[in-house]
Amino acid sequence: MVLRVLVAEDNLLVREGIVKLLNACPETEVVGACSTYDELLAAAAADQPDVVLTDIRMPPTGTDEGIRAALELRDTQPGIGVVVLSQYAEPAYAIALFEQGSDRRGYLLKERVSDAAQIVNAIEEVARGGSVIDPVVVEALVQSRLKRSASPIDSLTPREREVLEEMAQGRNNAGIAAALFLSERAVEKHINSLFSKLGLSEEPDTHRRVKAVLLFLAGKGG
Repeated sequence: MVLRVLVAEDNLLVREGIVKLLNACPETEVVGACSTYDELLAAAAADQPDVVLTDIRMPPTGTDEGIRAALELRDTQPGIGVVVLSQYAEPAYAIALFEQGSDRRGYLLKERVSDAAQIVNAIEEVARGGSVIDPVVVEALVQSRLKRSASPIDSLTPREREVLEEMAQGRNNAGIAAALFLSERAVEKHINSLFSKLGLSEEPDTHRRVKAVLLFLAGKGG
């Protein structure tokens, strides 16, 4: 079975190169080529390809059109597979692509374009309902997770985290004590301990409180 592929890429030379590569493979047939987000969605509706092979950045904004197109097609034409090509091993892009499900979705680095076998294998896999993710992107996702896990916030005890959360609400020591049913002396001890664990023991108290709250918010993705 020959798979029908729609190619979306705003760089003319790259687009023509991909079209030529896929048309030379007996497993694939290019049914259309376009260069913008709107053209991609229109062509997908008109040509009904098995798979869309798209750049991640295209007009009109040159940011994440490929991801947005994949999410849109998930709703409007769920039977179409999408393989996104990117120059960037960026975990956030991969997470956005797969957040509504990994079936019929693939994320490859653009450097794979020169390898016809890898591109065709990815197209075949998503057409079957599977998923593909570039090993380099997997490594970036793992490293991103490890960095988050290494946050100094993770070293705090549950009570210290509660105290810090109250501090993030703008409460002073007396307010924290009242909210957590602790003595002010106990609150002070918890605060000194968390300052030490966060590496803030040598700074003025006001600066320490502000920086501690910023670390807390960063750890929550705020």
